[in-house]
Amino acid sequence: MSNDDIALMAHLMRRAGFGASRDELEILVEKGYEQVVEELVDPDRYGIPGADLPLFFRYYPNVENPEPPPQGRCNVMFHMITSPRQLEEKMVLFWHTVFATGNAKINGPPEMVRQMDMLRTHGMGNYRHLLLELSRNPAMIFWLDNNYNHRDQPNENWGRELLELFSMGQGNYTEKDVFECARAFTGWTIGHKIPGGGTGRKLWPFVYDHQDHDDGVKEFLGHTGRFNGEDILDIIVRQPATGRFIARHLYNFFVADEVQVPAWLHTPPTDPVAVNIIGDAFANSGHEMRETLRVLFNSDFFKESRFQRVKSPAELVIGTLRVAGDFAFPRPGMQALAEEPGYMGQEITNPPSVEGWHFGPEWIDSGALVRRINFAADLFSNVEMPGVESIINRIKVKGISSPEELVETCLDLIGPVEVNESTRQELVSLAAQGGTLLWDTEEASSASARKVGDTLALIVSSREFQFA
Repeated sequence: MSNDDIALMAHLMRRAGFGASRDELEILVEKGYEQVVEELVDPDRYGIPGADLPLFFRYYPNVENPEPPPQGRCNVMFHMITSPRQLEEKMVLFWHTVFATGNAKINGPPEMVRQMDMLRTHGMGNYRHLLLELSRNPAMIFWLDNNYNHRDQPNENWGRELLELFSMGQGNYTEKDVFECARAFTGWTIGHKIPGGGTGRKLWPFVYDHQDHDDGVKEFLGHTGRFNGEDILDIIVRQPATGRFIARHLYNFFVADEVQVPAWLHTPPTDPVAVNIIGDAFANSGHEMRETLRVLFNSDFFKESRFQRVKSPAELVIGTLRVAGDFAFPRPGMQALAEEPGYMGQEITNPPSVEGWHFGPEWIDSGALVRRINFAADLFSNVEMPGVESIINRIKVKGISSPEELVETCLDLIGPVEVNESTRQELVSLAAQGGTLLWDTEEASSASARKVGDTLALIVSSREFQFA
């Protein structure tokens, strides 16, 4: 297999998943790129299992129905770190950034876990059906106040965000459309929770209160009728603006960093041709996310987009864990790992607002960068990590000794990671300190292993490692 094949597969697994070790990449390359894409977009067809929840709940019983928010994040992060269905979990993160809902207001970790489960179940299916499930999701109803949206006193919060942030984007609807959308969703609400007592928190039920629904004639996006919420969704998904908006979100998340969403009204896409290809796949497939993703990952613009996105905190933490091999389970400390993205600015299940997080260079301020570097460097300097140990063994078998060979091989095996010449020379200079690698005695082997770990730690501390 060629280095180009490995590099392309590594790119796919960083974007369509959370990264893979060299051992995993070599197995995937043998399958072929298109086959791996098929397995990613359609895991059911290939019998790929999800996360091992019975094992997880056996060792972490409190996270099945979590009480404090960290337990809820532990549930979500366990899926992303360990599930063989990597694209399914990446889509959970994608939709969580688009349909941003936060525990700061919900104050119900079980509701957030249920919403994540909903995104996991429907996130690669039909977009119209996903919007319907979202409209009925109690966490979203409470987050955007649709439980206060009544026939005689419409609340526009859900209707506005449905149009502005979840489907069409600014500039493609009027204030009257927002109001009529709100009217159509009156009566879509939540019922009372059963008191939890000593058995943990209970879940809100979705309730459709027909007596509180405004059944009058509505005018919405040029259509007239006695619309209910489902009718509104039918109209929304057929709008060309919806396809363009979702396509740009997919491009921003999977291909290359764009400007932030509020600027999209006035700033055209970086690659309008690519966005149009994604949007056409979305429309031509009848709004099927699976088909849209298949086109995206097989496209030339995707294959050529390496290292054009800053890793989000979740991507950096999970990807580092997966490549270093520190995600074997059961193990203690899973809840602590689940908190790491929050320390870097991305607190899973608790985005800062309905707008979600800002992506791209904004992930890397001075404080977050130090935390990101320390987290990755600590893992890769630990020569007992399975992934690090595998890299050390490969270097030993190859008989690598010189600093130049050591740096090139480490860059290759940890990514491959592409660095500029100044970074490369700095790495070689640091690797040259202390002499060459020797493996002829136990003491020499131990010292050489530590040197490999130190070199890996330096690589993950580089600017280039921050990009996916």
